[in-house]
Amino acid sequence: MKRYVSLEEISDGRLYGGNDMVKADCHGCKGCHKCCTGMGNSVILDPFDIYRLQQGVGKSLPALLGEEMLELGVTNGVILPSMKMTGAEERCAFLDEGGRCSIHAWRPGVCRLFPLGRFYENGDFKYFLQVGECQEKKRAKVKVSKWIDTPNQARNHTFICQWHSVISAVEEKAAGEEDLEEAKRLNTLLLQTFYMQAYETDRDFYGQFEERLTRWREASELETEVS
Repeated sequence: MKRYVSLEEISDGRLYGGNDMVKADCHGCKGCHKCCTGMGNSVILDPFDIYRLQQGVGKSLPALLGEEMLELGVTNGVILPSMKMTGAEERCAFLDEGGRCSIHAWRPGVCRLFPLGRFYENGDFKYFLQVGECQEKKRAKVKVSKWIDTPNQARNHTFICQWHSVISAVEEKAAGEEDLEEAKRLNTLLLQTFYMQAYETDRDFYGQFEERLTRWREASELETEVS
């Protein structure tokens, strides 16, 4: 989810690369799950998140929506899936009874980042450390790439830039689009192309994403900044 605030307001004022050390290690959270509650629809899922969830729980997005583990919401004019918060505590639907993540090995990118965030600029991004978000006050230093814990991070970095460009193009079109039917068409196309059609979990994700990205560009007729 995009936040329209200055870095000075929400961070330590620094930007980090994958090889930098940052005070993000929460020591296994020690039973705390504060960041897994009350998040509304802010834990938005990208296509790689859906692919990982399919690998981990063996269910596609339509199935997870039907079981109310995920939900669809509108963010900046774009319809996207997110983790569903449930109950009086508004807990993530994937928390177990002990308050631990039941899909930790396949958790979404937003969860892997926390308490880091991404700062996008000129078709690329770096990381920043959010202050005041994590309840652990004595976090240890850890290399950013180790904290994110995602294989093939160079390729993943390219994917994230590509996906951000796609979403930004749809947001821009939706914001200035007087034709509501066209905005609806683009949202439907986005969901069908990148989310609703199940991924082949025995195949490399990035190749499948590139195939879908090509179809998306042809059908949407939108230009994106990153090829």
